[in-house]
Formats: sequence, structure tokens, C-alpha cells
Amino acid sequence: MTDSDHSTRRTFLGLAGSAAALGVVSIVTVRPADATPAMLSAAIRNIVGEANVRTGKVKLDIPPLVENGNTVPMTVSVDSPMTADNYVKSIHVFNEKNPQPNIGNFYLKPSAGRAQVSTRIRLADSQKVTAIARLSDDTFWSATADVVVTLAACTEEAI
Repeated sequence: MTDSDHSTRRTFLGLAGSAAALGVVSIVTVRPADATPAMLSAAIRNIVGEANVRTGKVKLDIPPLVENGNTVPMTVSVDSPMTADNYVKSIHVFNEKNPQPNIGNFYLKPSAGRAQVSTRIRLADSQKVTAIARLSDDTFWSATADVVVTLAACTEEAI
């Protein structure tokens, strides 16, 4: 490095420190916006396209009332024989109020043996959770559950 590199860096740091000490630089807290119903619809359309999504075949097992939104257990299972000709290709989980509407995508093959995924998710507030399964015949099936969160997930502002 040359002396001019050091002096430029030192000058910048000195000016930045002086501005902060004088209160010229304001601190901005950025909080991600909540997902909207339009964002949820767009996320689902990204997966299913223009296909019809039917209810049934999918079971979404999630507690209807949770005390803490930081860790919510969830299991999605699909009624499928999981054979080479008839299996679940993927399971997609969505929510309506978190900053990102797509919670997760799980891809399966017939060798999985069972069309089921279990995980823990984070919910920012009380909301609707939707699971959509894509079968090997390219049909889509869904289930929806309402979850009431009594204590919202911890955000950066609360820390």
C-alpha cells in the first residue's frame, strides 16, 4: 500500500468518526416488510403456474395455537403410494405474513418411501400456512391451516 492509500482511509475514517460524534449520521433500522396476500399468490403461482390446485390428499399437521412463533413444529404428509408411476414430486409450504411467503420447498423421489416432511418453522404472527404437493401426474393438491401465535417471533428490533 502506498502512503496515499493510508491517508485516504485515515481521512475517511476521521471524517466518519467526527460526523458520528456530532450526530450528523442518523442510524436507520430497517425492518423487512410483511408479506402481502399478493406476494403469497405470486409465490404460489411461481410453483403451480396456471394449474388448478385442489384440496385433499395433503395433510398439514401444525398446532393451531402456539405460544412462541420462533419454533413451530410442522409435518406435511401426502396420501401417495410412492411407486415409480405414482409419487409425490415436491412439497411446498407458504405463509401469508412472514417477510418471505415461501417457507420451504422439498423435493422427493419414489425411493423416499413415504411422502412426508417434518421441520420447525418461524412465524412472525398469527397467520395461515398452506402446503401444496405436486404429484408425478403434475396435479397439485393442498391443505391450509390457521395458526394463532400468542408471542410473535423474535425480531432484530427486540434484541
